[in-house]
Amino acid sequence: MSLGRVLVVDDEADVRRSVRLILTKAGYDVDEAEDPEAGVALVKSGANKLPLSAIITDLNMPKINEVIVIPYLRSQFPSCPVIVLSGSNKMERAANMFTKAGVEFLSKPIDQAKLLDAVNKAVNKKGG
Repeated sequence: MSLGRVLVVDDEADVRRSVRLILTKAGYDVDEAEDPEAGVALVKSGANKLPLSAIITDLNMPKINEVIVIPYLRSQFPSCPVIVLSGSNKMERAANMFTKAGVEFLSKPIDQAKLLDAVNKAVNKKGG
């Protein structure tokens, strides 16, 4: 039985693959998309019948800028927790802003323990 369904949105295939491997091994169902619009289309296609439990997204992607990624995803999935996984140094300063908005912030490179902790908290908060 799955612990939950997580959408991973990142324009870097290697990052998506790494996150998927970590989360799948831990018992999560994982969907991947190269940009937020593709992620929304994938989730709304209904191919995976599990409800969406959490979203992990990068901020800097070619088709969408960091200012609108989170509002866009929140507009599509209002009750779904969002975790930001970004390699941008300047975004570190914005971590407090994200936290106040209920968004977990993790920096790249991926720390497996922090990633699993953030996803477990997000999924359990949503369910409870």
